[in-house]
Amino acid sequence: MSRARYDKFKQVLRQRQHDMTLLTDQVHKGQNISAMLRTADAVGIPEIHMVQPSYGHLLYHNTAGGSGRFTGNAVYPDIESGMAELKHRGMHLYAAHWSDRAIDFRQADYTRPFALIMGAEKHGLSAYAAEHADDHVTIPIIGMVESYNVSVAAAIILQEAMYQRTKAGMYENKELDEEDPAIKDILFRWMHPKMVRYCEQYKLPFPELDEDGDIIPPNDPRYRQPKI
Repeated sequence: MSRARYDKFKQVLRQRQHDMTLLTDQVHKGQNISAMLRTADAVGIPEIHMVQPSYGHLLYHNTAGGSGRFTGNAVYPDIESGMAELKHRGMHLYAAHWSDRAIDFRQADYTRPFALIMGAEKHGLSAYAAEHADDHVTIPIIGMVESYNVSVAAAIILQEAMYQRTKAGMYENKELDEEDPAIKDILFRWMHPKMVRYCEQYKLPFPELDEDGDIIPPNDPRYRQPKI
């Protein structure tokens, strides 16, 4: 582990936007979930939220350039519980959905705490999500197609959110408490995934890290560095 990479991880954590997230409403295609995980990481979202599709399993392959490792996820049995949780967290719910009350996605205020709800690939947003979202946003289209791919649409809207938040200085001047157990846990997981698997397999606490992010070898003989 190089010191530069360790510093990069800490900088990424400093810029994470804990009051911005994404909620998928029964999106089921693995490539779309992976693409949205990649976008979430790119704009500083630490965790996305997903509704379990009504058929099959919610699976995604790590085709997102490894970014799935850096973005957490929470899965809900239905859209009602997912939206209720995000409302409980104080988030404004924007749904990507065409309706009479829809606004251009650039007119929305993404500097407030918010969640962006994206509907399923074929059927779009569920009736419940459309009814209970705080606002609907749309992306203008002048071609023959009726809509963008769900992962492309999410990327377009979240880039606008990043633009607004960058102008507002929301990615700057954040402190990182490196002694916070949660921060230490995240940094270890990001930097040493093989050792994470080993520790979890044998129910061992994570070893301490030095100033370069390298593992300080524990005296406990139960630890050994996993072979690469």
